[in-house]
Amino acid sequence: LKFWCPAKLGRFGSKPPMAGYGKTESPTVVLVTGGTGLVGKAINKVVNEDDAAKGETWVFLSSKDGDLVDRSATEAIFKKHQPTHVIHLAARVGGLFHNMAKKVEFFRENMLINDNIMECCRIYGVKKLVSCLSTCIFPDKTTYPIDETMLHNGPPHDSNLGYSIAKRLVDSMNHCYKEQYGCQFTSLIPTNVYGPHDNFNVQDGHVIPGLIHKCYLAKQKGEDMVLWGSGTPMRQFIFSEDLARLIVWVLRDYQEIEPIILSVGEEDEVSISDVAQMICEAMDFKGKLVKDTTKADGQFKKTASNKKLRSYKPDFKFTPIRQGIQTAVDWFVENYSAARK
Repeated sequence: LKFWCPAKLGRFGSKPPMAGYGKTESPTVVLVTGGTGLVGKAINKVVNEDDAAKGETWVFLSSKDGDLVDRSATEAIFKKHQPTHVIHLAARVGGLFHNMAKKVEFFRENMLINDNIMECCRIYGVKKLVSCLSTCIFPDKTTYPIDETMLHNGPPHDSNLGYSIAKRLVDSMNHCYKEQYGCQFTSLIPTNVYGPHDNFNVQDGHVIPGLIHKCYLAKQKGEDMVLWGSGTPMRQFIFSEDLARLIVWVLRDYQEIEPIILSVGEEDEVSISDVAQMICEAMDFKGKLVKDTTKADGQFKKTASNKKLRSYKPDFKFTPIRQGIQTAVDWFVENYSAARK
C-alpha cells in the first residue's frame, strides 16, 4: 500500500517502552495522521534512523487514504490498521490570511476530524494518542512567556478564532476521556514549524515556506521580494526534524495528560523581517526586500516558554534557524516541480 511507510528497523533496546507497550502480545502499530506533510515526513525520516523503532510498524496516512472529516472513512482506517498508538497531525491548516477568511470552515472541519480520531481511538482500544496543537490557541491578552498552565485563561486572537478554538478543545477532551474512560490521550504544542516537504503556497502557506516561494519567484523574475506586513512581529521557529524527534519522545516517554510546549527557547525568538532576510541570503537573492505595510501583521508576539520541555530534556540540541532555513531553501529549489505550492 502506497501510504504504508513501515520502519523496517526488533524490540526496544535499552530505552523505556512506549505507553502500553508489552501489556499484550500484539505488535506495536503507530498510525500517523497527516503523515505525508511537513511533520509526518520528518517523523518518517527520524523513525527510520531510530533503533527503538525496530519491530514496530509505522503507518503514515495521507488525505488520499480517507477523509478524516467523515466518520465512516475514519473507522475504516482504524479497522484496517488496528493501531496501538496514534500520532494525530492531520488538520485543516493555513496561514494568517486564509484563517481570517475561512473561520467557520477551519472550526467545523477540525472539530469533526478531532472528534473522529479521538472517539475511534477509544473504541478501538488505542493505548496512547498524541495530538498536535498550536501556540495560536493561547489567549490573545496574556503575559509572556506563555506556558502550558495558561491555555484556557482567555479567548485566542480573533484572526484565527475558528482554528484555535477547535484545537484548544482537544486538550479539554483529553482530560474528559481520561476521567471517564481512562484513556491515555495527550497533546503537544509546537511553535512555528518549517522544513522540507512544507506547503510553499504563497497565499495560504505559513510564513517561512511562503516567503521561500516568494523569494524564489522574485529571483527568477528579477523583481523585488515583497514582505507582507511590517515585518516586526516576533516568532519562535522549530525545524521539522527537531520537532519529529521530540514527538517520538512524547509518544514513548511523556506520561502526562497535560499538554507540553515543544519549542526553541525565548532567546531564539526572531522577527519576520529577520527571517525574510535570512531567506534572501539562503536563496542568494540580490534584489530588494520591500515591505507592504498595507497588509495585516497578526499577533505581534506569542513567546512560549520551553521550561517544561527543558525539565525533561535539558540537553536537547535544536537546529540553528539559519541552518534550518538553508536546508529548507535547498530542498525547495531542488524539488520545485514536485513541492506543494
